[in-house]
Amino acid sequence: MTDTTTPAATATIATTHGSRYLQQLAKHWSHKLDVVFDATHATIRFPTGAVASLEARDAALIAHLDAPDAAMLERMKGVLAEHLDRFAFREAPLPFVWVAG
Repeated sequence: MTDTTTPAATATIATTHGSRYLQQLAKHWSHKLDVVFDATHATIRFPTGAVASLEARDAALIAHLDAPDAAMLERMKGVLAEHLDRFAFREAPLPFVWVAG
C-alpha cells in the first residue's frame, strides 16, 4: 500500500497583530501567486504545489502548510517565517513552533 499522506505542519504564533500580518503577506504575495484572503483568513497557493493557510485570532496567527513532499515542507516553513518576520519587524522573530499535521 502506498502512503498518500501529504506532508503538513501547523504553527500557532503568539501575536495580537495576526490580522495585520496576514493581510500584509497576502497582499505582498498576491502580485505573483494565487491568493484569496480577508481580514482573518488567507489561502496562498505556490507554483511548487505547496499551500499556506493562515487564520488570524485575537492573540495568535495560525499558519498551516501542505506540501508535495517533506523537503518542500521544510523549505516553505522557512519562506513563510522569513516573510512574516519582515512584516512583524517590531516583534520579530515571531515564535514559530511547528507541529506535524
